[in-house]
Amino acid sequence: MKKRHFAYLRLCILTAISLLIVTACYSGFYQKPEEIKVKPSALGAECRLVKHELGESCVPIQPKRVIVTEQLALEVVLALGIKPIAAPESTFVANKANFLGNKIAGINYIGKENQLNIEAIVKLHPDLIVSLYGINPETYKLFSQIAPTVKVKYSQSGWKDSLQQMGDILNKSDIAKKLLTQYQEKLTNLRFLLGDKVNKIKVSVSRFHGQIQLPEFRSQYSFPGSILAELGISMPVYQRQLIKSPDDNLIILSLERIDLLDADILFVAVDPGAKELFHKYQNSQLWQTLNVVKNQQVYNVDSSYWIFGNILSANAIIDDLFKYLTYQT
Repeated sequence: MKKRHFAYLRLCILTAISLLIVTACYSGFYQKPEEIKVKPSALGAECRLVKHELGESCVPIQPKRVIVTEQLALEVVLALGIKPIAAPESTFVANKANFLGNKIAGINYIGKENQLNIEAIVKLHPDLIVSLYGINPETYKLFSQIAPTVKVKYSQSGWKDSLQQMGDILNKSDIAKKLLTQYQEKLTNLRFLLGDKVNKIKVSVSRFHGQIQLPEFRSQYSFPGSILAELGISMPVYQRQLIKSPDDNLIILSLERIDLLDADILFVAVDPGAKELFHKYQNSQLWQTLNVVKNQQVYNVDSSYWIFGNILSANAIIDDLFKYLTYQT
């Protein structure tokens, strides 16, 4: 009887120990963000605590092994003078390598933006992970186990705020301010060259989407639309009438409503997977009836920087506007 009682007691003790071990492991993997701050000693470098959209993280003063979770973040950190060791490829729009060129030479790729390779990220031993829209609270918890992770809020028309916030987080606020000052000077020069024309012409921006397989036009609240609006250029009135709120950054069109793209000038950004779709629309009778087509004022532009972007993309758009608008003045 005593032996049986002893065996039962021993079993209870072993079970309790096992439960404690399992609980400890589970809680270690799913720690709350504030409980998993990486200490300077763990980073091998000094860091400072910063607040961001998903919590607080101890960001290295001089990060050496930065990974970004989308190409938009890649553009921002490059502009701020930090070259990341890894970035994903674009999912739908053209890859930003099209215009970033040598700036991204030697960067490792970690899958597509919508399917990041977590194993590859771990093997690269990052000391900082940066995101603008590529992670949610759950993936933030996961990435925070790998390295300090920060997320800055991004909206298409609020891209300047994102740049300034990222500059503050990465201790590069002076660079961010300088970049924005230079951008404003560039915008002012273009406005001066355009003169009265800036208030007269109506410009339409369209994207032929590789996933939806329908074209769209971009509103004044979109990334390119906000740049045109800041310049003082308006979109056609019949497009503006369809925009109900600042959340409407695009309107998807059917072939029957392709007339909504008509304007004095039309910029068309074609995704890599939408070239056949664009050719289909170009060859349609309705397309040929557009005044902007008859006047040969349709310009194909690079979707890698015309659709989503930040300061480098904004400057590239301004360069295109110098190219296509000023020669007509």
